[in-house]
Amino acid sequence: MHINAIFRGVAVAALATAGSAVALRNPFHDVLPMFVGDTAGNIVMHALKDVFQQGGRIGKIAQEHVSDAVHKITQSEDEWSVKGFSEVEGIQFQRLVHPRFPDYQLRINLASNASFCDPNVKQISGYLDIREDAHLWFVLYESRSDPKNDPLVLWLNGGPGCSSSTGMLFELGPCWVTEDGKSTANNEFSWNNEANLLFLDQPVQVGYSFTESEELVDNSDKSAQDVYAFLQLFFKRFPKYADLPFTVAAESYGGHYAPHIASEIHKHNKQADEGHVHINLDSIMIGNGLTDPAVQFPSVAEYACSPENKYHLFEPESDTCHSLQSRARVCGTLIDQCARFDSRLFCVTAALYCWGSLYGPASEMDVNLYDLRLPCNRSESADGSLCYRQMGWIEKLMNRPDIKAELGVPNSITFQSCNMVVNQQFMFQGDSMRDSAKLLPELLADGIRVLIYAGEADFMCNAMGNREWVLSLDNVFHEELISAAPSPIHAAPLGGVIPRRMGYVQKAGKGAGNLAFAWINEAGHMVPHDQPATALHMLNRWLRNKEIN
Repeated sequence: MHINAIFRGVAVAALATAGSAVALRNPFHDVLPMFVGDTAGNIVMHALKDVFQQGGRIGKIAQEHVSDAVHKITQSEDEWSVKGFSEVEGIQFQRLVHPRFPDYQLRINLASNASFCDPNVKQISGYLDIREDAHLWFVLYESRSDPKNDPLVLWLNGGPGCSSSTGMLFELGPCWVTEDGKSTANNEFSWNNEANLLFLDQPVQVGYSFTESEELVDNSDKSAQDVYAFLQLFFKRFPKYADLPFTVAAESYGGHYAPHIASEIHKHNKQADEGHVHINLDSIMIGNGLTDPAVQFPSVAEYACSPENKYHLFEPESDTCHSLQSRARVCGTLIDQCARFDSRLFCVTAALYCWGSLYGPASEMDVNLYDLRLPCNRSESADGSLCYRQMGWIEKLMNRPDIKAELGVPNSITFQSCNMVVNQQFMFQGDSMRDSAKLLPELLADGIRVLIYAGEADFMCNAMGNREWVLSLDNVFHEELISAAPSPIHAAPLGGVIPRRMGYVQKAGKGAGNLAFAWINEAGHMVPHDQPATALHMLNRWLRNKEIN
């Protein structure tokens, strides 16, 4: 399509959806409040202006270096160095550096009384300094069962811009936030029941991670490089975890994060880079993620209007459905142009059009788009803009000075469940329109297992679209997967004790499978929150490569 035709198509369709001021919502616990009050046409113009004004910043972050005073070392190229200790706002840290990662420094929180969330297991927290002025926060909870032998799972929330603490305190961590953020309660279905569980707030300005500069990470490639550096320093400091089977697990925009991180790990493992720790990458898990936009965005119209979907929002022959089907075709064309030209200009245009035109009608309804079974009052005194009042509870809890001190976080840092500035940075790079699924075939061919699961009541990253892209993915297991019969998953539903059918799994390969898709009943965007017993059952079977049944 000619570039002028693209602009005309975006403008016409954007204005068609802008009869009233609509807040554009991106996936994964996020909204874009900076657009409230703008017409969709003005949104496009703002984005294009930003593309031209900020284009010269691309790659600048990756070129920055921290000062020699912080990172200069005298060891050989193969040696790691513990650089002593440092103190930040009364918090003591041990510092670790390596010459092959001159822009990074690992700082381990030395607090001896850490008991937050799960006082009965060992905890490790601290920061990875990715520059002198940029810092990623992490916390590890050892397994409640056999920490020496149980697998290690890295959990990442999506956004882009949402803290892993939302997963830790609302979904799958050792405790859940309660009482308006005043306390926590034990989570008997925590994913650290039989796994070591590592949470990381990334990129910078997410959760407890912070920077003193205006430079932010704004794409999945750079994010993966930082996560890889973190893992290298972490495993060298704590080698007992390095030999454990390692899984990258992520949700929502994690559908972009996880493939990039796994690909980065696998690339260095294959190169056998001198001085690097070999990471025992075993599998990838993605829950209700955005991975293949060319398939998933057009599926929004089908999910919203198909009578075969019990959660459909609009009548199939309604004007809204006819409009959504037309917009889905335009969106698909724009995503194709993004892929063809790999241009920020094309990808930002596609992002703004697809998010606005396909999600606009649903966002005007008083329903929770992350779980269509639930109503949503978006006033701050009720459910909030994200439709979960617990997000506000988490912010209250994580901003308490005593909690910060225990987790090795300077009291000057303000915790946000989701940071919309980071969200905007990724949006204005068009990152969400790029295909992350294309990174998976090489991993699958080399034995890295992949599980995609989806709650059926999620509108933002719907199960129908996730199933479609997995079944259409060109890889060594494609024929086996599409010919495989779905098998039921049995677990106890939320509030129940008697196992019953809670979904199905379709897989290729032995055991739990090399490539598998799981459809989860009675769950929305956040499966571990909505069906914790089912999610834990699925996790434990997957990690041990046993049939998920």
